[in-house]
Amino acid sequence: MFRIDRNLTADELDKALRTDVAEGLTARPKQLPPKWFYDERGSALFEDITRLPEYYPTRAERSILELRADEIADAADAAALIELGSGAGVKTRLLLDAMRRHGGLTRFVPVDVSGDFLASSARPVADDYPGLDVHAVVGDFEHHLGLLPVSEGGRQLLAVLGSTIGNQEPGPRAAFLRDIHDVLHPGDRLLLGADLVKDPDRLVAAYDDARGVTAAFNRNVLSVINTRLGGDFDPEAFDHLAVWNADREWIEMRLRARSAQQVRVADLDLEVDFAEGEEMRTEVSAKFRRQGLSAELDGAGFDLTHWWTDTAGDFALTLATAR
Repeated sequence: MFRIDRNLTADELDKALRTDVAEGLTARPKQLPPKWFYDERGSALFEDITRLPEYYPTRAERSILELRADEIADAADAAALIELGSGAGVKTRLLLDAMRRHGGLTRFVPVDVSGDFLASSARPVADDYPGLDVHAVVGDFEHHLGLLPVSEGGRQLLAVLGSTIGNQEPGPRAAFLRDIHDVLHPGDRLLLGADLVKDPDRLVAAYDDARGVTAAFNRNVLSVINTRLGGDFDPEAFDHLAVWNADREWIEMRLRARSAQQVRVADLDLEVDFAEGEEMRTEVSAKFRRQGLSAELDGAGFDLTHWWTDTAGDFALTLATAR
């Protein structure tokens, strides 16, 4: 069975883009949210990134699931899987298979901002898992968690994989975890992917690969603005930077203007000046330690009960229970 709820229309998504770009380009310092990397080209570039030798997180998380999915399913003991930012790809299916083997899986709720993507990726899950209720939801999980079709019967496992929470600063991240807690019932579980603090050289390399794929991915946000908002950015007029912030323990991706320039965004009636060397932040990717993440989960109303890492200790999957 397959159905899809659309809580986010194309017009609403366009309005969000306009707001984020207008606010970000007029902020001091300038910044843009990373969610706007992902048009069709950006998504393809990110898939290329996950296969790069420098970029370990996707492989590390998948290796944990390959080794521990049955253990995770047993510990979660859930009848429903809700996945925020769902790809319905290999990692998701490893979880679904394990939960089905555990015997209680009846429902899958994938959530993503792209309705077309969800329709094409989640519908095959309904075909491949006979008897599974696949209830896809189009929405921005930073704003529409309260509209999730949570179940009143049976324990739920809500998964946020890929260290997605690392893209938020501490304040918004705490609010996001509290919002997740508020849509769950006591005893429901949260499965959270978290990239771990490690050698800064490895971290920087993961976001600044030798082939320049991440640089192209970073500049693609400018192409999105050009295409969707009538911008006249020259993406090649900006250098890609990946910087380790040791105090905040996060990677910052930035774009640095190679020369002084003025950019116009026609649909916003906005002209923006960049000084030579001026940097605009496009992503934060926080890295975690067990003690700190446990404290963040506790503050949001969760008890961390399980902690799994890959063999190298690069990445963690954590299971927490809502109080």
